[in-house]
Amino acid sequence: MKIIGITGSSGAGKTTICKILKQKYEAFIIDADEIARQLSKKGTMYLNAIIKYFGKNIVDSNGELKRKDLANEIYQNDEKRKKLNELTFNYVVKEIKERIQKLQTEDLIIIDAPLLFEAELDKICDLVIGVIAKEQEKIERICNRDNINKETAKKRLNIQKSNEYIKEKSDYIIYNESSIEKLEEEIDKLNLKQAK
Repeated sequence: MKIIGITGSSGAGKTTICKILKQKYEAFIIDADEIARQLSKKGTMYLNAIIKYFGKNIVDSNGELKRKDLANEIYQNDEKRKKLNELTFNYVVKEIKERIQKLQTEDLIIIDAPLLFEAELDKICDLVIGVIAKEQEKIERICNRDNINKETAKKRLNIQKSNEYIKEKSDYIIYNESSIEKLEEEIDKLNLKQAK
């Protein structure tokens, strides 16, 4: 079993890389953001911890987390962002490690996590791939994905780790600035395992 960490700022193209790894290498993808969404559903310990810190206004009348409201709060307040990250690491990292324990028969496991280093998940990875893209491309992707304006997208990127940080910390860098075929070629260079 080989564990690969995929990280990079919002809009860099981590999902695209993960799709290639899943389709071409039959990798099992563990998506940290998706786990956070699952663990923050109504009635969960993670959501209760979020409510305890951020207040009851952070959920709607059905008791579901108002994700956009939470995002706005943490992108405008360093202290609140640190606190949410702390809560996230407590619950999400634990879940990721538990899932890996159950996946011992898998040849290739991918951890897709924007905060891979901050959560210290890099320590359980055999290799960390950093995904890099130009600022303008990231902004456009974020706007299209999250249906927000460019100014909001820029603010989000400004508080995330820079490309330089990702380059310095990662074992291998993929520049997501070209076609799927070129990205596949970059991944093939790693010889992760025989393509299926």
